[in-house]
Amino acid sequence: MGGDDPIKQVEHYAHALKAPRIRASAARLADQARESGWSHEEYLAAVLSREVSARESSGAQTRIRSAGFPTRKSLEEFNFDHQPALGRETIAHLGTGAFLTQARNVVLLGPPGTGKTHLAIGLGIKAAQHGHRVAFATAVDWVTRLSTAHTAGRLQAELTRLRRYGLIIVDEVGYIPFEQDAANLFFQQVSSRYEHASLILTSNLPFARWGDVFGDQVVAAAMIDRIVHHAEVLTLKGASYRLKDTGVDTLPSARAENTAQ
Repeated sequence: MGGDDPIKQVEHYAHALKAPRIRASAARLADQARESGWSHEEYLAAVLSREVSARESSGAQTRIRSAGFPTRKSLEEFNFDHQPALGRETIAHLGTGAFLTQARNVVLLGPPGTGKTHLAIGLGIKAAQHGHRVAFATAVDWVTRLSTAHTAGRLQAELTRLRRYGLIIVDEVGYIPFEQDAANLFFQQVSSRYEHASLILTSNLPFARWGDVFGDQVVAAAMIDRIVHHAEVLTLKGASYRLKDTGVDTLPSARAENTAQ
């Protein structure tokens, strides 16, 4: 291929490497490199950076699609005016994904409609964009999944597989009480990830009432101990954002006692 146009050679090699962005940007960047006096190394770095950036973006979208989010909600879309006590800086820092590299957890407590799930999804999307595998499901759905694995005799294999996810999001802890077996399965999931990988949990109940949900104060205490040992616990307050224009002031479960204590 020595006599061929160099750009055509680049396009051929890019096709062979399955790197279409190199093929698309090589000629354009070559013109820019000549005009700006780039070195060969600078031109090569610019071409490769386009391919890497596009691959990272594509990978992030794949991770987001496979996470199981019920909808897509970004941190940038969150209405902080409805939660003035919630620190923007805290959420922004969590959005960097630093807590994931430290296997720390995030717990979002508060009445229905105050933005817990929105924040959990937004942080999950950020995690996926930072290269982490993410899985989202409600607490009930997680227990169902673990119960199915347990019945099939592969619970430990499933817990090991889930530990490869950088972030597991458990939504709606406390909305439906668990039977003893379900509570034990949930405890095993929490224990399996303890100091290995991160959890985000949302709940409409304060920790003091988790014993009612899991039907066992001892199991609940042991679970909370592992969750909050390395965690950021955020409490959201106020009436449901979804009800702000309906004339309904509050919901029965939106109690003043809803705190992290």
